[in-house]
Amino acid sequence: MFAGSTVALITPMTGDGEIDYGDLERLIDFHVEAGTEALVIAGTTGESATLTKDEHIELIARSCELAGERIPIIAGTGSNSTAQTLEMSKAVDGMPVIGFLMVTPYYNKPTQEGLFRHYSVIADAVQHPVVLYNVPGRTGVDLSTNTTIRLAAHGNIAAIKDATADLDRVEILREGCGAKFVLLSGDDGTSSEFMLRGGDGCISVTANVAPAKMRALCDAARGGDRQRATSIDHDLRDLHDALFLESNPIPVKWAVEQLGLAGPGIRLPLTRLDARYHAAVRDAMQTAQAEAA
Repeated sequence: MFAGSTVALITPMTGDGEIDYGDLERLIDFHVEAGTEALVIAGTTGESATLTKDEHIELIARSCELAGERIPIIAGTGSNSTAQTLEMSKAVDGMPVIGFLMVTPYYNKPTQEGLFRHYSVIADAVQHPVVLYNVPGRTGVDLSTNTTIRLAAHGNIAAIKDATADLDRVEILREGCGAKFVLLSGDDGTSSEFMLRGGDGCISVTANVAPAKMRALCDAARGGDRQRATSIDHDLRDLHDALFLESNPIPVKWAVEQLGLAGPGIRLPLTRLDARYHAAVRDAMQTAQAEAA
């Protein structure tokens, strides 16, 4: 259900920072046509940390309406508070989402036992399955492989998005979590090798800009075609790197704006991409597009 090429979708905004639902519809249409297999709404790339609760719920609801049955929706509902995460998840649990993406609690740096209890309490209380999200570079806490294996035994925890770029974890998690547990890369730069080593897919930032190429990469890598996967990944390498020249989602929002699919809006404390990086991002986009042609 969660395998394949998923985009961590930006939240399009107008110049004054309001969510632009017209652009959201264009983005969803864009991904449906490109073959993206699922959308994460209100994740890190979607600026979840700056959305109000009402905006967060409305964004997920409207995304479900606009997507219809054309493409599945994964709702980003994680926070650094177990109570808040549970409240948000319950608020959208009745919507036609396929599951929740829940980042490890950030800033307060819980213990491994705290992480285990956090996810267990929430998974016990919601109907839709939970996707764990481990991104220690942003949260300050690492969901260990041992804790992940413990959580994988829960009947309502179905997958993990691993953004550690530690490829040695793939084999450990596959063996410990079992064949049914879905392993997703959360790091575009290592996603090809992650899947070639046994991962099931990728939740991608790059897919905002080059969705068809990321779908092709996922298909090749999941199918064990190392030569084709490596070739496609080479085409996308500059774009993978350029989209992190400043903090995500600053570069990717600028890139999507250049495609004419979204406006210039981004919310403080994030700012628009510094002009010194424009050429690098634009060149990387052109390289990916030229290789795709």
